[in-house]
Amino acid sequence: MAKWLLRSMTELSSRKWISRITGRFAQSRASRRFIPRFAKTYSIQVEEAEKRLDEYSTLNEFFTRRLKSGARTIDSATASLVSPVDALITGIGPIHAGTIINVKGQDYTVEELLNHSPRTENYRDGYYMVLYLSPTDYHRIHTPVDGRIIEREHVPGKVYPVNDFGLRHMPKVLSRNERLITYIQHQSGETAVVKVGAMNVSSIKYVEPLHDKVGKGQELAYFEFGSTVVLLTEDDTFAPRSDLMTGVKVRMGEKLGSIIES
Repeated sequence: MAKWLLRSMTELSSRKWISRITGRFAQSRASRRFIPRFAKTYSIQVEEAEKRLDEYSTLNEFFTRRLKSGARTIDSATASLVSPVDALITGIGPIHAGTIINVKGQDYTVEELLNHSPRTENYRDGYYMVLYLSPTDYHRIHTPVDGRIIEREHVPGKVYPVNDFGLRHMPKVLSRNERLITYIQHQSGETAVVKVGAMNVSSIKYVEPLHDKVGKGQELAYFEFGSTVVLLTEDDTFAPRSDLMTGVKVRMGEKLGSIIES
């Protein structure tokens, strides 16, 4: 009964108009006074932020903050694929015949995640990582590899929560929520960075100006409030680190594995 009630409440709160109201407040000057409380509640490492707390004019501006130069180290190995975000790994493993198996008890197909793109075939037997960003985390998304952006797609959708409850109890959250998908061609193939919107704001924005040629660690996009990135690598192009598993925290720029030379 309790689970049914929570699901029903979540369904009701996933409406776009609620997200717009929440987003409007976070972007208002009135939200500024909540910044210190927000930072304390979520134990945010404010010393890493580019600016002092009193220099941010809105809660949204603080949430989408940049970090001080040098706050993250980008792995420099030529073949490394790095984490695009600070996040918790909530799903990881090989893709089996186009199916991502057992993300918090649910299976997803690459086809539905990529909105039935013709590029789905590239990832039928590739590798995936689901990277969850909590409110505590830094919310800018960076490029995981050196390469060239060959396609960008915006997929409209719901704004269900992508936290543990949402992934376990809401059907197909990762493929029903709003998504911004970036396909990057690298030295040995292709990788897809799938940015999944979340409840309350669900705003995913590219960093402007847009560039097609990108370098590892370069700013790509940012979330306005918490969400998830699903990272997909093409078949036979990626060898993951052996110590990565569900429940491990990673930082932006940290090596996740190596691109296999073709």
